[in-house]
Amino acid sequence: MIQRELLDTAAIPGGGELRLFRRELKGADEYSIMLGRIELMNSRLSGSEEALATLACNRLGVKNPRILIGGYGMGFTLRAALSVLPPQAHVEVVELIPAIVKWARGPMADLSQKCLDDSRVTITNGDVCDVISKADREYDAILLDVDNGPDGLTHEANDRLYSIAGLASAKKALRSNGILAIWSSEGDSRFTARLHKSGFAVDVNSVPARSNGKGAKHTIWLASNR
Repeated sequence: MIQRELLDTAAIPGGGELRLFRRELKGADEYSIMLGRIELMNSRLSGSEEALATLACNRLGVKNPRILIGGYGMGFTLRAALSVLPPQAHVEVVELIPAIVKWARGPMADLSQKCLDDSRVTITNGDVCDVISKADREYDAILLDVDNGPDGLTHEANDRLYSIAGLASAKKALRSNGILAIWSSEGDSRFTARLHKSGFAVDVNSVPARSNGKGAKHTIWLASNR
């Protein structure tokens, strides 16, 4: 069995610890971020995070889109968004845990492919829920990948994002016909109903976890601000 190397750890606000691991697999480095025994992210599983960006951004019909991404992760969503957005777009990435960005610029620099240095990107350290609650018709799309889904596994305060009040804040932060896109490791019919109740037009997508289309399926909600 190939042994993993622990590269670093990071405290989660409110309690808990993330651990960054690396191992060599088939001549390439594989990275994983763990919370206890739960693997939150793996560098080989990029397909659904990329789909979060492309499914949402490809629906936008504006020349100067302003995008908010909640959670940097391993950068797959940001990189995919930049690949389809025009040069005049602006993308704000809000990351709660500073070490995630440090890892992206450090041990996972090859993986990030300098996406954090793109002129269209700004990085904010903080809680995306706070950013959304202060916004008023500012964003054409809000992309959320801050946890394993509508349940606050990593950070209990993430539950605020997916409550009726949180969804109302997101709706207020979006421009007309804006898109709220949410990644989850699995589906949740109760959350789908909550989106409808909040006044969104909802499209539920099941997408492959891997970019090659194989493996498990993840869920992406695309909620349109009608």
